[in-house]
Parts: sequence; C-alpha cells; structure tokens
Amino acid sequence: MSSTPLPRTDPQGGQWPGLSVTVVIATYNRPDHVRECLEHLAKQSVAPHEIVVIDASPDHRTALAAAEFPGVIYTRNDLGRGHTATSRAIGMELTKGEVVAFIDDDAYAEPDWLEELLKRYQPGVGAVGGRARNGVPGEEQEGVDEVGKLLPNGILTGNFAAITETDVDVDHLLGANMSVLRSAVDELGGIHDHYPGTCLREETDIALRLRKAGYRIIYTPNAVVRHVGGTYAKGHRFDTRYKYYGARNHMVLLAHNLGLRDSHAQNNVKVVAESVREDLKLAYDALRLRGDQPFKLRFRTAGGGVLRAAVHTAGTAVGAGVALKMAMFGDPEARKRR
Repeated sequence: MSSTPLPRTDPQGGQWPGLSVTVVIATYNRPDHVRECLEHLAKQSVAPHEIVVIDASPDHRTALAAAEFPGVIYTRNDLGRGHTATSRAIGMELTKGEVVAFIDDDAYAEPDWLEELLKRYQPGVGAVGGRARNGVPGEEQEGVDEVGKLLPNGILTGNFAAITETDVDVDHLLGANMSVLRSAVDELGGIHDHYPGTCLREETDIALRLRKAGYRIIYTPNAVVRHVGGTYAKGHRFDTRYKYYGARNHMVLLAHNLGLRDSHAQNNVKVVAESVREDLKLAYDALRLRGDQPFKLRFRTAGGGVLRAAVHTAGTAVGAGVALKMAMFGDPEARKRR
C-alpha cells in the first residue's frame, strides 16, 4: 500500500516532513471483528504504508479473514492470549513506518482517522491518540477536563470518548486508538511485556516511558474509531480475575516505570489500603450490624467485601514484588533486547 505524505507545520513555522504510517492490529479469536476493522482501514483518506495483523488465536480463521485483503501482512504470536504487548512489538519489528498506529480488532476507524493522527506530529511529539465512540449516552461530555491523566494519587483517568474543545496534552492513551513515533519508542528500548493476564496497562507503559523521556503525548477528538467491545479472551470485565490483574499490573506500571519511591506509586498504595479498609468494614457491618437483613444476604455481602479486599491486596503486593525484582536483578525484557 502506498502512503500519502502530508506536510507538517509546527507552531514555530518549521516543517515536519511527510510521515509514512504502519497500522498494527493485535488480535485473539475475533476473525469477524478483524475483517470489519480491515474494511474500514481500506477506506482511509491517507493510505497506510503497511497493515499488519498479529494473531494469537489457536486456529486459522483470522488468517483466512486477513487473506481477503491484498497487501495485508499476517503473522503469528504463538505465545497466545495475554500477550498483547508482545503482539504490538512483533508488529513493530516487521514493519518500517515512521509512525506506528495501533488499533484494536473491535475498533472501526473513521475515514480520516490516520490523517487526523498524522496531522498532530511535530518535533517533540512521541505519541498521538484519538477518541473511541462506545455508544454510551453522554460519553462525549464526560471527563472533558480529565482525559488521559496520571493523578497524584497514582490513579489513571480515561475519558477517551470525550470531545474536548481542542487537542490536549495527556499522560497516556487508549490502546484501541493510539499511535507512536517509531524512533521515539526504539530509543526507549521498544515495547515491554510486563502485563500478563488481562494485559491491562500494557499500552500505558509505552506512554509513561515516553512522557518520562520528555516527549509530548497528544489526544485529539478528531481521530475517531467506533469501539464495539468484543468478548474477552477469558472471563468478563470487572470479574475477580480482571480486578486482580488490574491491581497487579497497575502497581508494576507505576513502580517499574516511575520507581517504588515515586509519590504516585506510594500514594497508590495508600489508595489501595483505604479501599481494602472500606471493603473489610463493609464485611464487618454486614455480619454484625445489619441484623434486619437475612443472614444469607449478609453473608454474601460480607464475603464479597473480604474477596475484594484480598484480591486488591494480593494484586498490589505481587505487582510491587515484580517491580522490586526487576529493580534488583534487571529487566528481563531489556536483557532479551540486548
């Protein structure tokens, strides 16, 4: 596929050269979503230089879907599910575009998606992401002042469906709709895969490392995908497994990239501790104070509180341990890259 270079002008009047762009789709067991995703990419106003599908599925259905689109590169990630970051890394290794745009298999790009992403690249910009329409009423107004922020307490805001008045500088992006400057990511040692299970936070790892290195990250509401939300490879959103890996991976993200002594990591431990305290208090109150409710209901409420407390505590402790191990013995991903 040929690229259509666009001239870029930075705020000081300097010219940013036309950039070639690669699109990477990481997927697992969603051949129908991949097919529709590729149909939308074929209609882009700026044609990507390359499109690559990285498939971790156990069968060949996605390979057959990709084969319907001439020029699309198909390859395997034989590690299977739970390795989205590795799929992204494989996609970067196989391609040459100066900008690499990542889109989820269940995200369908508007025709000017790539064009709008590329318009934002100026010297000093390391990543650009856009808006995901989820079909939720009022989502375009929600959190317009807090898109993609890392708060002092270590919590990340999302709000990637918001329509902000202008482009905004952010701390992280949505993996379903983001792009990176290849040279910036290569400079930082590539994409790391420290985020197993649900893969939560794997895309945020890239962003925090770019921000720490001094690059700008831009969110634009003009680069739009429709995010339909395919089924999870295993389990459901917000089930016990999801919550465990959310706590574990979030602590790895903060402690490994910012340091165990960083205020974000330390403050997040306090947030988790307060959440655990509230869950245990809820369990205690359910058993001891709510005598007007049936015992079975009180027991179920108490059990839920104890389980949530245990999951958040275990996830955070394991995540801190993983980060400490990497700090003491080195990053295994870095050793593999040498």
